[in-house]
Parts: sequence; C-alpha cells; structure tokens
Amino acid sequence: YRGDLELARKAARESRLRPAEEDAATFRNVSRQVFQIIEEERTRIARHMHDGPAQSMSNLVLQAEILERLVHKPDVILAELRDFKNSVRIALDETRQLIFDLRPMTLDDLGLVPTLRKYIKEYSDKHGMKVRFNVVGEERRLPGNIEGTLFRIIQEALTNSQRHAESGSAEVTLKLSRERVLAIIRDEGQGFDIPEIEAGLARNRKLGLISMRERADLERGSLELTSSPGMGTEIKVEFKLD
Repeated sequence: YRGDLELARKAARESRLRPAEEDAATFRNVSRQVFQIIEEERTRIARHMHDGPAQSMSNLVLQAEILERLVHKPDVILAELRDFKNSVRIALDETRQLIFDLRPMTLDDLGLVPTLRKYIKEYSDKHGMKVRFNVVGEERRLPGNIEGTLFRIIQEALTNSQRHAESGSAEVTLKLSRERVLAIIRDEGQGFDIPEIEAGLARNRKLGLISMRERADLERGSLELTSSPGMGTEIKVEFKLD
C-alpha cells in the first residue's frame, strides 16, 4: 500500500510538471523559429545592400574622383556629369526599393490590397513576368500582423516562381470573407516533387518553404503546397479572422 501511494504521488507530480515542460519546449521551438526568420531577413537585407545601394555608392565615389580630375575640361565634364546624375538616380531607386522590401509604407498607410497591387505591377515590369492579381470579396483592412505575414509569404512565393520555377506567368488570388482570408499563389512553371524537396528542407532553405510555413504557423494560419514536375506550383495560405 505504501509503495502504491508513493507511485501515485510520483505520477501526480510528473503529471503537474509535464504540461510546464511541454510549454517550455514549445516556447523554445517558437523562439527558435522567430530567430531563424530574423537571421534570414538580416542575411537577405545584407545581400541586397551589398549588391544594390552599397555598390552604387561605391561607383558614385569613383565617378566623383573622375569629375575632380576633369574640372578644367568643361567639354568632357558635362558628359561625365550626366553619367553621374544617372548613377545617383539608380542609387536612389535601389534605396527606395530596399525600403519597400523591408517594410512597404503603403502596407501601414493603405493596407494589403493596394500594397500588393503596387508590388505585383512593379515585380511584373522588373522581371518581365506576367502576374495576375485577383481580389474576391470586399476589400478592407486586416489585422496588421496578418497583412504583414501575407505580404511576405506572397513576396517569397513570387520570388520562388521567378528564380526556381522558371515560370513566365503567375496568378495571385486574395479571397476575403468576414471569418477568414485565403491567399492562393499559382504559377505555370516546371514544378517539383514535394516529397523530394521536403526531405532536403532541413539542410537547404533556399526555396523559402520553411520560412513561409513558419510565418503562417506563428500567426496560427495554415499553408498548403501542391506541385508536381511539369505541372506548376500552387500555394494556399489561410488565416482565421477573430
């Protein structure tokens, strides 16, 4: 009887501790996901800064040095000044694009739908990729965290289509209802074998699939991926609206 009582007490203690341990493990896992996303964003920003504005600024310094040496040659310096002006304009455009990629101001001021319209049009023009954008339901503002997460997932999905799927066209559909919001991103690219890709996700995050899923999970959303070789890719991400 005494031994049974001790076992019962031990089981009770363990049952009280188990939820706390599980909560701590869940917290650590979520924290790890958040820090992973932050680190990926930092890497992306650093790469874009290096390849874009930083490189352009370096070129501006070189051109300024050339202009200094040509100060006594007015005929030559005019042409160099025109080139310098164009380089400044390019650096400014790259900086504005980087700011937009970091956090589009229109996302806070106007909301998700106007921001996506602007982004998709500029993305299509820049990459020569035909992207259709459809809105089903009444356009309205969504919670800020949902708008930001949806924008990032759609941005990542279109980047994947352009870089990896070799797709010349894509379609983004946003379905809005009172209870939920659903985004569907579909391309007509080369597609891929999902089990094969998912088997290598742990060691290769280049496709951004993990970050998209983590973003959806952090906001208690769902993300569904459908693809097969030669049949294109479709991503569905859904969030319930309280």
